[in-house]
Amino acid sequence: MARLTRPDMTLVQLRYFVTAANRRSMTEASLDLHVAQSAVSTAIAQLERGLGVQLFVRQRSKGLALTDAGEQLLRDARSLLAQVDEMTDTVRGRHYDVRGTLRLACFVTLAPFVLPRLISRVRAEHPRLRIEIIEADVDGTVELLLNGTVEAAIAYDFGRAHDLTFDHLYSSPPHVILPLEHPLADRETIALPELDGQDLVLLDIAHSREYFLGMLAAAGVEPQIRYSSRSYETVRSLVARGEGYSILNHMPRSPLTYDGGELAAVPIAGDVPPLDVCFVRVTEVRPTARARIIGDLAHELFAAPA
Repeated sequence: MARLTRPDMTLVQLRYFVTAANRRSMTEASLDLHVAQSAVSTAIAQLERGLGVQLFVRQRSKGLALTDAGEQLLRDARSLLAQVDEMTDTVRGRHYDVRGTLRLACFVTLAPFVLPRLISRVRAEHPRLRIEIIEADVDGTVELLLNGTVEAAIAYDFGRAHDLTFDHLYSSPPHVILPLEHPLADRETIALPELDGQDLVLLDIAHSREYFLGMLAAAGVEPQIRYSSRSYETVRSLVARGEGYSILNHMPRSPLTYDGGELAAVPIAGDVPPLDVCFVRVTEVRPTARARIIGDLAHELFAAPA
């Protein structure tokens, strides 16, 4: 019986394959890798011949789609390349000498509250380490993590439906935001039933919408949605102009809005669920030294946020 020989494959082929799988396009992969498209196509064709399997199905309208074998190789290749990066970082020196770029996703409404401090801290302590930011909603964050576009994310704990690890950073309780002239604006706390029948300005982002509306429903409040917006600041500005109340979790240091309005933020009385902010990564992929550094700094900065 003839013995099966192990196929030869190179790290370059695996990197090209992972990038093409992430981007779902040979052309996009070549741009990311700064090589000719023919180099990417050739490397992947050699990898397929060596393994004796088809890794991609070429779809004219949707780009590259992974086969079952491609999905398996992608998981293993990501893990292997992460270990290679880790080995390289170790050889180069201790963690403080880690360099390169880490792609980090961040939930869009969290970004202005956490990213500037984190980026400044990284630049001060690890000048050779760069963070590349991609802002996204919950579904976009999950997709970016699972397809390998980013190594990690800072996001709300959106559940255990995916193979993701959530490292808790802090909890952010909800507040009612009101215009200053509102009769409840000077209260120490507000019970949600007190808002029944009043106009609501809703932050209308997937999962956030369900969180806020579910909170009101649990309190027996039927919301009267007057306006909705995907913009945090648009919601704040509408409230400051007397168009209704809203519920938000992260409070800017200034009560002023972009257009000069002013708000009151009042904690909610009773047992209402906060939003847990986490450092998120794919469970099955070993974190690189870069990802561990960013995660550690995030814990230091935000374990007790101002």
